[in-house]
Amino acid sequence: MANKYLPINISIKDRPCLVVGGGNVALRKIENLLDYDSDLTVVAPEIDRRIEYFAEKGKLKVEKRPYKSPEGASYGLVISASDDNAVNEQVSRDCREAGVPVNVVDNPSLCDVIFPAVLKRDCLSITVSTDGKAPFMAGYLRLILEDIFPARWSKIARLAADFRKKVQKRWPDDAPKRADCFNRFLNADWKALMEEKNDEQLEEELVQLLEDRDDEDDTE
Repeated sequence: MANKYLPINISIKDRPCLVVGGGNVALRKIENLLDYDSDLTVVAPEIDRRIEYFAEKGKLKVEKRPYKSPEGASYGLVISASDDNAVNEQVSRDCREAGVPVNVVDNPSLCDVIFPAVLKRDCLSITVSTDGKAPFMAGYLRLILEDIFPARWSKIARLAADFRKKVQKRWPDDAPKRADCFNRFLNADWKALMEEKNDEQLEEELVQLLEDRDDEDDTE
């Protein structure tokens, strides 16, 4: 049986996003979106004080009013978390007619988009999804992943991103050499290295991993 939702990463940088609803459920979705560089607007007659705080800090815009159909059609991504089912259904209808990705919280039948359970370690995101069928299992597996990928993976992810840039600069036209460098990075004992070395020494380790081992062998 084919699944319904395709796992995909989409940039929402500067993409106009709308959240309909101003309560605790909306707040959880908003806190998720604020981890990304989106242009976020929240519309609801009543707004949680914590959401207003984000607005005061310039992280989003708040409009204290009911949803006005079909305004969802003018956004790039819409999340409806209203406690009024009729509003949620209208938001979904407006967005689907306009081809706008929409998520209606806890109502997969009204969704084009669902949110997986996410574990973030800097630029590394590990997600778990059950195609909207058993989200409680996805949440449980996320807790397991926290033990598999402890906090040090944030630093490993940053080092990996930095190393990739160094590799591309050193070997721009040599795919085998790049692959060899990446393999050396992946085979390094980063847990031990981070326990034994400071940041400057870790940078030196990256430089050593760039070295062409074939050239080293030729000089022996």
